[in-house]
Amino acid sequence: MKHVSALIFGVAIVIAAYFLGNAYIQRANPPQMISVTGLGNENFTSDLIVWEGQFSTNSTVLKTAFDQLNRDKEIVRQYLTSKGIDVSSIIFNSVQTTEMRDNQYENGNYVGSIFRGYQLIQTLKIESEDVALIEGVSREITELLNKGVQFNSSPPRYYYTKLADLKIEMISKATEDARIRAEKIAENAGSNLGDLVSANMGVFQITGQNSGEDYSWGGAYNTSSKNKTASITMRLEYKVK
Repeated sequence: MKHVSALIFGVAIVIAAYFLGNAYIQRANPPQMISVTGLGNENFTSDLIVWEGQFSTNSTVLKTAFDQLNRDKEIVRQYLTSKGIDVSSIIFNSVQTTEMRDNQYENGNYVGSIFRGYQLIQTLKIESEDVALIEGVSREITELLNKGVQFNSSPPRYYYTKLADLKIEMISKATEDARIRAEKIAENAGSNLGDLVSANMGVFQITGQNSGEDYSWGGAYNTSSKNKTASITMRLEYKVK
């Protein structure tokens, strides 16, 4: 029994020494890794435009102001459809009503207000895939002044309806770009590229072409330019063998 116990004890020491030695070697020679960042970008032209504007009327009588607003609304509708805009694309929002008053002061102290009338504001929004048409109308909208309607126009906003597909394509490009960089680094170091350990996607950015926009940590999303550039980064980590 003493011999058996001594034998088991000796084997245990050998096994423990093996694992301790192996752990030391691994600590002394950690696996070599390469971390690279690849870039994927793509130029594209927006295929959806959103344009908004508003017009208003004023009167001391609410019904008078409302009737005038409805007349102006019909003028605006007829003008837009005459330019080729589909009536289903024109969305009139609810009317905003504001009571206008002038504050009165005596010796610098507020003493009340005097009623001046009502202001009614009508806003509208147009969404269309006919980008060129809406662009043209947005530039000519001041023609409504000749019809007695003071129309205030906001700058158009531009979007892309196939953004999800574009993003997938860019991830593929960024991943391939990172892989090529990693292979070159390994080759210059006299090694071979091993297995991919991790892949992390960076921030997705959309900027206007030739706009000089800065990238943002949270991701830029340009809507003011029709022609845009989308970009994304992929950070890959490979083993080296």
